[in-house]
Amino acid sequence: MPDIFDRAAELEQRQRDQALTAALNRPKEPPRQDENGRYCISCGIQIPAARLAIVPSAVRCVSCQQEHE
Repeated sequence: MPDIFDRAAELEQRQRDQALTAALNRPKEPPRQDENGRYCISCGIQIPAARLAIVPSAVRCVSCQQEHE
C-alpha cells in the first residue's frame, strides 16, 4: 500500500507534466510591435534600436535574454 509521501510525489509529478504540456501547446505570441519599435516578450519594454540593428530577430531585451539563456 503506497504511503502518503508516494501519493504526494505522484500528484506533484502529474501536475508538473500537465503544466509542461500546457506550456508547450500554448500558441507562440509574436513580439508586439508598433510605429515606435518592437517590445520585449518577457518584460514588455521597448527593445533598443541598437540591439535590433545588431540582432534584427531579437524578441527580448538584453537583460531578459541573458536570464532566458
